[in-house]
Amino acid sequence: MDLEPMKDEALWKSWWEENKSRTCSGTFDIELVEIGDEHIVLRMEITDRCRQPLGLFHGGVSLLLAETAGSMHACWGTDLTAVTPVGIELNGSHLNSARDGHVVATGRQIKRGRTLVVHEVKIVHEESGKLLNVSRITNLYVPNR
Repeated sequence: MDLEPMKDEALWKSWWEENKSRTCSGTFDIELVEIGDEHIVLRMEITDRCRQPLGLFHGGVSLLLAETAGSMHACWGTDLTAVTPVGIELNGSHLNSARDGHVVATGRQIKRGRTLVVHEVKIVHEESGKLLNVSRITNLYVPNR
């Protein structure tokens, strides 16, 4: 993928698939469902890889999914030759739990400024519609040297 500002969903999906095997997104088989100016949608299956010892979807994986959504969307339309988005704050509230099925994370941009971008990410259990987690992530655009 060219590091110049890009807003092409098909190219993003292609880049995601080509590169995810060497990232945590590949470990958890996170799928990029949709990306656009105001939001991103990721999806993953709940497997043994992402359960805690009692069999529930691990809260840390929820936060990993939230940070992935916010950080990837922070790249959307950004000149990555000039800056790199770096997560500087992440908080999340675990509201419900799930044992199996799929989770869908929808990240929405709350505010994008010159140096900071803030996203809210809602993680929903696809099969039941239950809201599992609400998180907020802030990325700082660090100038490249």
